Amino acid sequence: MPTSTKLRTAIIGLGMGAPPHAQSLLDLNDRVEVVGAFSPTASRREAFAKRYGMPVIDNMDAIFGDASIDYVIILTPPNSHLELVQRAAAAGKHVLLEKPLDVTFERSQQLVATARLAGIKLGVVFQRRFRTTFSETVRLLSEGELGEIISVSMRLSNWRPQSYYDEPGRGTIARDGGGVLLTQAIHTIDQMITLVGLPTEVCGFAVTSRAHRMETEDLVHASMRFENGAIGSLSATTSAYPGYPDEIEILGTKGSARIGSDNGVISLMDGRRIELADLSEDGGTVADPMAFSHLKYRALHEAFIEALVEGREPPVSGEEALKAHQLIYAILRAADEGRTVKV
Repeated sequence: MPTSTKLRTAIIGLGMGAPPHAQSLLDLNDRVEVVGAFSPTASRREAFAKRYGMPVIDNMDAIFGDASIDYVIILTPPNSHLELVQRAAAAGKHVLLEKPLDVTFERSQQLVATARLAGIKLGVVFQRRFRTTFSETVRLLSEGELGEIISVSMRLSNWRPQSYYDEPGRGTIARDGGGVLLTQAIHTIDQMITLVGLPTEVCGFAVTSRAHRMETEDLVHASMRFENGAIGSLSATTSAYPGYPDEIEILGTKGSARIGSDNGVISLMDGRRIELADLSEDGGTVADPMAFSHLKYRALHEAFIEALVEGREPPVSGEEALKAHQLIYAILRAADEGRTVKV
């Protein structure tokens, strides 16, 4: 695609996840044009059009039938993702897909394979990859500053009131595919895997705590072993009132790294201490998932547009996103079967 051409896109799904995407597209209106935004609910279409001034449509078929649309942005519930990507692939349209890929590992694999076989680009919304704290840690690790990794741990301690899970479909297997791992912790899991790779085996527990009435897990503790012999731990919950920032800790033979949502520190044995800060943190609060800036989303959208223009893979491709699903699937299997599971 020539860089002088403004790309054309359409949004499918106008629920609670749509605002940061819409604001990002408004910021990037010199590079992309929103042809239409679809929701089956008239009130959502009306509210969206009033707030963002973008055209809305009441027929999703019109999106897939419009040959001028270069890519679609899919923000629907997880259990609809595979079928929508299949439709986009059949129409030859690239896809930017809200996480998770889908509700099961098998459907997620099928989704990624569908995009690959059709030759369309598939990008996944892991906007936290664009945190300054994260990108700097990636750089330092790639340069060997921490030496050989010996331990990795991640913690996500969110709070969600019961009213959050009382919403129809929320935290169910049928619509969401799972609980805290697939809905909240997947972001931090993706970051951890990007930093140090997938573990080779896991064991642990995944339960529904007494804090919630829900179908799936809201409390998980797991142990991990990595290929180089490093060990680690993973904890994730939405039962930690009032909620605390997520954190990843990496211990190496030359120092350690501890990164949170908006800050971090790299401490090296040669005496250096590298402070990291991200003043535009956008992950939402640990109690309110929608209280955030849209800036990381804008960075993700811009990177996806550049990938389409340059004909390369997006920064967070379907194959990349599938790794987090691999680990989540392994943890849940280990918890269900009460044994150590290979990833």
